[in-house]
Amino acid sequence: MKPIPVLFHIGPLQVHTYGIGLAITFWFAYRYFARRLRAHGYPDEWLGRAFVWIIVSAIVGARVVSVVANWSQYAHDIPGVFAVWHGGLSSFGGLLFAVPVGFWAARRWCPQLRAVIAADQVAVVLVLAWSMGRLLGPQLMFRGGGYQTTAWYGMYYAGQVGKRIPAPIFQAIECFVVWVIVLQIEKAVRRRGGPLGLVATSAVTLWGLSRVSDETLLLPHHSGGDAVIGASIAFVVAGTLVGAWLIRRDRRRQVDAAVDVQETESPTAPVDTPDAVSDSTVTPDPWAAPPPPPAAAGEVPAAETEDGEVPAETVLHS
Repeated sequence: MKPIPVLFHIGPLQVHTYGIGLAITFWFAYRYFARRLRAHGYPDEWLGRAFVWIIVSAIVGARVVSVVANWSQYAHDIPGVFAVWHGGLSSFGGLLFAVPVGFWAARRWCPQLRAVIAADQVAVVLVLAWSMGRLLGPQLMFRGGGYQTTAWYGMYYAGQVGKRIPAPIFQAIECFVVWVIVLQIEKAVRRRGGPLGLVATSAVTLWGLSRVSDETLLLPHHSGGDAVIGASIAFVVAGTLVGAWLIRRDRRRQVDAAVDVQETESPTAPVDTPDAVSDSTVTPDPWAAPPPPPAAAGEVPAAETEDGEVPAETVLHS
């Protein structure tokens, strides 16, 4: 069996399958996130320009952290620093650079989107995009395989000798399972009306666990492997602690709400447990966009045209 082709030519143009796969993955993430924003009542017109900043920062951050973590491989091959088509993009580096840029863009162009809500919404997108990206990126990459193996499921990869564990395929399956679990957590949060942030922290925890297993069971150890394992463990610990704090705070909030309601109706009535009152305090959509501010005094709401657009002119009473 021959390795999967990692490049082909269209006339004089040399095209790398790795780059095409990443481009498709970015496009999918953009469309999925826009859809989730609209589903909760947020505009998505701003996302196009924001995504340009996010993609650039993600690629730059992923490459910078990968090169720093594996500097021994590049110290005598400076041109290789820029050969991103051979792989070498750190997930943690991409997150380190792109997440702050994404929050900055949302605050600037969509101020009604709170950071905690944005985190919950984008976490679901990132997990599924990661699953797709493993299949369309590293699986089609130069030296994209894991440990050498003689097992039936082994595959050949360009630049690697012998059959290799198809680590990208296993990683894609892992992240798809994480995505399914996170969706179930999202449904539970919707039923209870909170806590906001639990979807994001759950995704961080589960993704961190999958990265630890990848580095220890699937991928050959390299100079940056210990750093990746350390960062993954940090993700697991941070996600677990913050998630536990969010759950505890939400339960306290529900108890306080139950006490307030029952003291109003019957001061001597026993206090229900949070689970018992969750149905009465549930919020239909905890991630819903806030209602638009009321019109200023003397302002007449602009009528929509037949195609649903608001005319440029705004009529004000003098």
